[in-house]
Amino acid sequence: MSKIKTSSEKSVSTSSRTMSLLSQLEKINLDSVLREADNARYITSKILHLVQSQEKTRKEMTAKGSTAIEVILSTLENTKDHQTILNILNILIEVVSAGGGRRASVLVNKGGTQILLQLLLTASKDSSPNEELMVLLHTLLAKIGPKDKKIGMKARINGTLNIPLNLVKQNLQNHRLILPCLQVLRVYATNSVNAVSLGKNGVVELMFKIIGPFSKKNTSLMKVALDTLAALLKSKTNARRAVDKGYVQVLLRIYVDWHHHDSRHRYMLIRKGVLQCIKSVTNIKLGRKAFIDANGMKILYNTSQECLAVRTLDPLVNTSSLIMRKCFPKNRLPLPTIKSAFHFQLPVIPDSGPVAQLYNLPPDVDDVVDESDDNDDTETESEIETENDGDKDQHFKNDDIETDINKLRPTQDLGRPMEELKMYKQFFPELSENFQECDLVSKEPKPFVPDANLGRPIVVPTAGEEPSTEAKRVALKESNPLLTEEYNRRPTFLELPKMGSIKDSSLHQQNDQSNLLLSSERLSQEIVKGLNRISLQNNAKNDHYYSTGCELKKESKTSLTPRAGGKPCEHVSPCGSSLFEGSSVQLGKLCCTGVDSEEEDSGSSSSGEQVMLEVSDVSPVHDCDLYIEMVKTTKSIPEYSEVAYPDYFGHIPPPFKEPILERPYGVQRTKIAQDIERLIHQNDIIDRVVYDLDNMSCSVPEEADVLKFNSKFESGNLRKVIQIRKNEYDLILNSDINSNHYHQWFYFEVSGMKTGTGYRFNIINCEKSNSQFNYGMQPLMYSVQEALHSRPYWTRVGTDICYYKNHFSRSSIAAGGQKGKSYYTITFTVTFQHKDDVCYFAYHYPYTYSTLKMHLQKLESMHNPQQIYFRQDVLCETLAGNSCPLVTITAMPESNYYEHICQFRNRPYIFLSARVHPGETNASWVMKGTLEYLMSNNPSAQCLRQSYIFKIIPMLNPDGVINGNHRCSLSGEDLNRQWQNPNPDLHPTIYHAKGLLQYLAAIKRLPLVYCDYHGHSRKKNVFMYGCSIKETMWHTNVNAVSCDLMEDPGYRALPKILSQTAPAFCMGSCSFVVEKSKESTARVVVWREIGVQRSYTMESTLCGCDQGKYKGLQIGTRELEEMGAKFCVGLLRLKRMTSPVEYSLPSSLLDIENELIESSCKVTSPTTYVLDEDEPRFLEEVDYSAESNDDQDTELADNVGGYETPNQEDGLSDSDSTRILLS
Repeated sequence: MSKIKTSSEKSVSTSSRTMSLLSQLEKINLDSVLREADNARYITSKILHLVQSQEKTRKEMTAKGSTAIEVILSTLENTKDHQTILNILNILIEVVSAGGGRRASVLVNKGGTQILLQLLLTASKDSSPNEELMVLLHTLLAKIGPKDKKIGMKARINGTLNIPLNLVKQNLQNHRLILPCLQVLRVYATNSVNAVSLGKNGVVELMFKIIGPFSKKNTSLMKVALDTLAALLKSKTNARRAVDKGYVQVLLRIYVDWHHHDSRHRYMLIRKGVLQCIKSVTNIKLGRKAFIDANGMKILYNTSQECLAVRTLDPLVNTSSLIMRKCFPKNRLPLPTIKSAFHFQLPVIPDSGPVAQLYNLPPDVDDVVDESDDNDDTETESEIETENDGDKDQHFKNDDIETDINKLRPTQDLGRPMEELKMYKQFFPELSENFQECDLVSKEPKPFVPDANLGRPIVVPTAGEEPSTEAKRVALKESNPLLTEEYNRRPTFLELPKMGSIKDSSLHQQNDQSNLLLSSERLSQEIVKGLNRISLQNNAKNDHYYSTGCELKKESKTSLTPRAGGKPCEHVSPCGSSLFEGSSVQLGKLCCTGVDSEEEDSGSSSSGEQVMLEVSDVSPVHDCDLYIEMVKTTKSIPEYSEVAYPDYFGHIPPPFKEPILERPYGVQRTKIAQDIERLIHQNDIIDRVVYDLDNMSCSVPEEADVLKFNSKFESGNLRKVIQIRKNEYDLILNSDINSNHYHQWFYFEVSGMKTGTGYRFNIINCEKSNSQFNYGMQPLMYSVQEALHSRPYWTRVGTDICYYKNHFSRSSIAAGGQKGKSYYTITFTVTFQHKDDVCYFAYHYPYTYSTLKMHLQKLESMHNPQQIYFRQDVLCETLAGNSCPLVTITAMPESNYYEHICQFRNRPYIFLSARVHPGETNASWVMKGTLEYLMSNNPSAQCLRQSYIFKIIPMLNPDGVINGNHRCSLSGEDLNRQWQNPNPDLHPTIYHAKGLLQYLAAIKRLPLVYCDYHGHSRKKNVFMYGCSIKETMWHTNVNAVSCDLMEDPGYRALPKILSQTAPAFCMGSCSFVVEKSKESTARVVVWREIGVQRSYTMESTLCGCDQGKYKGLQIGTRELEEMGAKFCVGLLRLKRMTSPVEYSLPSSLLDIENELIESSCKVTSPTTYVLDEDEPRFLEEVDYSAESNDDQDTELADNVGGYETPNQEDGLSDSDSTRILLS
């Protein structure tokens, strides 16, 4: 106890003693008596002793509310005593040397920088400046400089800018003095104006007198000099001066010398410092040329390869990789033009915008590589800095967020007169239909009971369910018109009756059983024998299909001639393709000579069992023959005559999970190094064109070891293929039609492969600055051989996957003034399982326009018209003459009694749309899930139909989908940026979709919900974007305004419901902020102009999930379709919230629903504004962004301006949303 007491007393006494000394010092400052100099010297020496020995004293001096720093600085400013000045400088150095940057910031905020600079100016005027004073002053300035953003400007105004430079010049051998002077110069050089001024005074030449070849002496001085030089060379004036003096070659020689002599890697920081200087000087074109001329690529390539074995040298490898990638000579793409290979003449040429720019480009200008510096608009010096740079707000600020409250307030503006809008009345016959002539379920009102004779149940594609065993159970249940509790709790089934196709129930059972027992042996033998000889006639009918969605009928006009014998079919093309009479449509050639023995050896019982397990996952709406019929009426610009096998066969979700790929460390730099080898070892490159849309006479390679490519089918996108090495190919994608960019979507065929060989594919003209391919996403592959083995599914494949900026570029003129001029590479390696297979690769699961037409026709033919009101209209024709389907789904009225007809007509509308961006195929799979759920005989689906009228445009951009575009329609424009002022001639689908909504608004029937389905390429999970004035203002930190706003929080209800019911949905990724750049999107226009409060964009990931049930898994069609079905379930719960009186659902189903929500994970994080890039950086510090030259100096930018999230109390918390939901 005595020891504790003594320690406490000592602490108190030390504190009180420090305060006492500071009080005495303050009194001396106030008295300003000359004789007090001795006292000041004594007091400051005592304080220095305490500061040096007591950390607590250092903390107290910079504590909040303390005046210690003011007293010390005041004494420093007023005293003339040399020793007192030295004491105070030592005190301040001790204070700021520990405690991170906070204490230095305190000193800056108290005006310390100005006092120190003035003292430096005064001391420098002496004929022989005191060395100790200069060392201390520069040491202190070097420590506080990074925390004072205006120190460069202050030094220039005070006239102290050149003092450290002159001291270094005069004292080159005095390392103790010049070390802090160099540190101050490094701080000054972060200001571009200062760097130019110092450069004119010979600072660059001076640095090269200090740095030099390998030496174990003065390594700390060498390191500081290199850091200073790297900062100085960021000025283009200084960089040009260094190039002119031949210093690029000098730097390379120094680097090689240190690399060879530093065998124990003790001086890695010095080696990295030299690389940083090279990196700075190569920011300009002259520097890159000098680097190439000095053989820099080979030097850095060789040295970096030698460093790979030592993990601690990764910073050297990564910096070398970045320099080499930057200096790799920029090339234009090996294309005659970067405009699309296909052309479509527009009916009207826009006056402005990207299409107008494209049409007005001079010849041969669209793909010129820029000759100017990447980061400099002109070669003339333009580095005059505005003096208020330091006043920039360090906090996060998004200028894209709308801040004008008047623009945010929704003001319904139909924009078209009612007389004109009446043209849309024809699309709403349900509002006037009286059903007097319809054969309704009953003439008397009665509750809904499922029909027991509506055909066999087919399973809703719901992730994670094993419904095959339930199928038998349901067949038994259907004889019972009453729903038992067990039936209500079973997994959801989609009961789609096939009207008129089955006359006898026993025949029905026999057909079902034969389909179920169709073995993989029969699949393999019959398809292999017949596919190359198949000739489907226009009048062929299809009533049945088997587990892959296809059936080859023995009595139809389909020819099934064995490949090995007999006369060839007269309709077979020379390459063995099958042609269809009427329209010229053919299946791509089968390169496989037969099916592997894997299936042939299996017994019939086991193979039959396998098909039985798979049949539950078969899409009930895929029909091969019908698909061919749909293809014949699809109009493409290239006039495709081939059909891709995956679209013909169909796709079922694989029975296994596909985890997000764990990326191996260092894969990107390895790929970049292999690209650099092309420049260094050019003789090793084959450089052979093997596929070219621009040159139709390009011959197909005959060699057995060269892959064959094709993309001449619906939604295909591959323009050119160049063989680089034996098993490596560069692939170039086609631009969107009437555009010279938007390359991301790909879909192509590969054949002629060998097994056991890794083939590398590089898609070299992608445009986005980052991709989920860097975070675990894999491309998709479909194998025809696997499909013949009863495994017709797209699977995630590929290793060594990464996405990085390459050495191909386009001019800013061609880019329409866009900043990003470089292209990016997606690279992946695939080892094929089957020799001479035919495989297809895609960016995401393909879903073609013909597939949609087939899907809708099957749904229409299979529904029960007594229960389901299903109507398919043509909203309009697209530019190419394709129809844009409009689907209406609701429940038929219970009878034609007046009250039932009124209930039917007064149901609120739900308006859904999808696929405005062709490359976002996941949106179509979500829509497929929605459509199939709405058409099912599930009691919940029937209740949903009784609650709402659904107006659905499942594909807003058919032309883009058909022609393999990524983002645009044939007009060359993003249709989701045309909603404010759509042109009826250029954007007919948007013009008329908006017209439908305008008509509903005019007749006072606003939709309860509008949702546009999309896909997201750079984020995980499924999430929504909505519109909220309050949350938008909240994110602009205009708290006073947002607090006064009154807004119905109902816009949050549906996303909140989905976060509790849909496993893939993530509330934390949702945003309800309105951005200026999105003001012409469907979501914002429908909210602002039409007046729909619940107007959403639902974004589905292309990659996978990082939360919930599917965490760590890549997303598949099963999960996407489930999301579409869960969206419907969410609408059902929303109905209960908005109209609880009208809500009627069996209590057992309500119990299931409540159990589901209660057992789901609670989302506790409030919605925040989400940036495009939401992924953490890799340990592998390699830059992925478009601006690879703007790296911050981490030592100088320590803890600068961290963004603090604004107080979220002004926004609606999750608990508030929960209360809303449960009320």
